[in-house]
Amino acid sequence: MSELAATTLQKIEKKVAAAERLTPDEGLFLLQPDVDLHLVGQLADRVRQRVAGDRVFYNINAHLNPTNACIFGCPLCAYSCEASDPRAFTLGEEQMLQAARDAAEAGCTELHIVGGVHPEWPFERYHEIIARVHRSQPQLHLKGWTAVEIAWFAEQTHQPPADVLRALMDAGLGSLPGGGAEIFAAEVRKRICPRKAEAEVWLDVHRAAHALGLPSNATMLFGHVESATHRIDHLLRLRELQDESADAPAGFQAFVPLVFHPENTALASLPKTSADDVLRTVAVSRLMLDNFTHVKAYWVSLGIGLAQTALSYGANDLDGTVRQERIHHAAGADSPEVLSVGQLRHLIEETGRRPVERDSLYQEVRCGG
Repeated sequence: MSELAATTLQKIEKKVAAAERLTPDEGLFLLQPDVDLHLVGQLADRVRQRVAGDRVFYNINAHLNPTNACIFGCPLCAYSCEASDPRAFTLGEEQMLQAARDAAEAGCTELHIVGGVHPEWPFERYHEIIARVHRSQPQLHLKGWTAVEIAWFAEQTHQPPADVLRALMDAGLGSLPGGGAEIFAAEVRKRICPRKAEAEVWLDVHRAAHALGLPSNATMLFGHVESATHRIDHLLRLRELQDESADAPAGFQAFVPLVFHPENTALASLPKTSADDVLRTVAVSRLMLDNFTHVKAYWVSLGIGLAQTALSYGANDLDGTVRQERIHHAAGADSPEVLSVGQLRHLIEETGRRPVERDSLYQEVRCGG
């Protein structure tokens, strides 16, 4: 390591120890592969310990994907297709209600509802899904519709996102997932999701949600055509909105770094990013997002072993049981289809941390000893 790099690293170590905010250049420095990965992980773990303690959260949740028919046709996506494609599916009302019943009977506290943006579905269809599932299983927290979907509903109805969100909240929506963020940089979105809502639209939807008291998550899909500069830009925009939301009734609850799986996508020729890159990105995300309490090691995306390791690189949440997840598995994720509570707790305990069941708003449900 050069003298300049050593000096930069010492400066960053001092800032982390003093809980001072890192600059974009410092974030870029830490993302460089020649900077000691384990040291970066140690810095991130120090911040994780300070803001989140030794608890690792999980919840009992299931996914509901009502359709894979989608108007956007994003090159990054292996899940969606055109409505006329033989692979297209659409769940009927009873199928969706049965999925909700199955989730409740399995002990789930959360149902995560996302899917394709169907070319023939009006907003009322999406609203009714929330309303009927909520009426059927009111004990389930409904986390549903990404900011991309909300923006489409607003366009359909000629209403601002806030009005769309109010209607969904009245129907039973409890929080927003973080999907659709991908990478915010316009030049990257043109290559991986050219028809999808622009970054500012995504941010505006979450800004409106926070102003209404609707908490949300944030994601970043990495490991495709983006650069380190794009990743830092993405993290900074999230950090800025979280700063802004400090004065709002709600904000971002968790950051979820998602690994891009190229299999079965139009970008299948891209190599899958390395484990070192995944751990470095998790760690730098924790260091840059100093106003986020929770960083997820989403085992469906990262894989079991890497998710466990990420708990030493700044992450403090494994997500949950994740019954019926389709989107990442369609792109070749080799993680299991579902994990039991016992398996989740064992994975956390193997890392020396304390497993804690949470609800969707990070309230403890049962605390492991």
